[in-house]
Amino acid sequence: MFRFLLVLFVLVPTTTYCGLRILWAVYRNTPEAALCICHECPRAWARRLLRWAASDVVFENEQVIDPDRPQILVANHSSWFDILALTAHMPGRTLFVAKQELAKIPVFGRAAQACGHIFIDRYDRNRAVDSLAAARKILEEDSPTVIMFPEGTRSATGELMRFKKGAFVLAIQTGVDVVPVAISGSREILRKGSLMVHPGTIRVRFGEPISVEGLDLDHRNELTDRAHAALVALGVPDGLTDSNQQ
Repeated sequence: MFRFLLVLFVLVPTTTYCGLRILWAVYRNTPEAALCICHECPRAWARRLLRWAASDVVFENEQVIDPDRPQILVANHSSWFDILALTAHMPGRTLFVAKQELAKIPVFGRAAQACGHIFIDRYDRNRAVDSLAAARKILEEDSPTVIMFPEGTRSATGELMRFKKGAFVLAIQTGVDVVPVAISGSREILRKGSLMVHPGTIRVRFGEPISVEGLDLDHRNELTDRAHAALVALGVPDGLTDSNQQ
């Protein structure tokens, strides 16, 4: 509990400062300056929180990420520290696709939207489709790495849950490679529903990109299954047993 309070003590002022700095840059400065702030400030924010939580991050096979090409990164999700690990160390421009509820957090939500991160309303299909269309436009025009958690929420057990298809529809529509990413160790630092923060090491293991060349929307289920299998092969425990697949 002491470490959680320590992190919280750092989280609020750091997030507020970073958010206000981003908003000022976006609305007052040139687009180039705003883009720089949107890249550097979140990285510094995430690294500071990881340092105060006594948590290290190790990347494996990160050379598959090409900062000069658009890619869609799909990762398992069992802790808020997944986001910190990726924010702190991903090369190039990265954008998250996240649930709409995060956009409502004061300062943080406005700053994230100002930097181009995409928020999806999980309970309104039409608005979700519009959000994915916005992500498609960004991929085609700006060539970022778009990060998505296809499980749609954090896994309480650490086992890989069923994937939603939005990331894979987006990949087929844009012709962008899908990069599977297995994150381990973050759940031991902070579990879903817990306030206890423990020191530890987060390992982020990148798999080989999955090409969507020759695929159309009729292949979206096949692509979803391939990405799920790739994360399992990278070491994420598979939660889709025979009993719950039926």
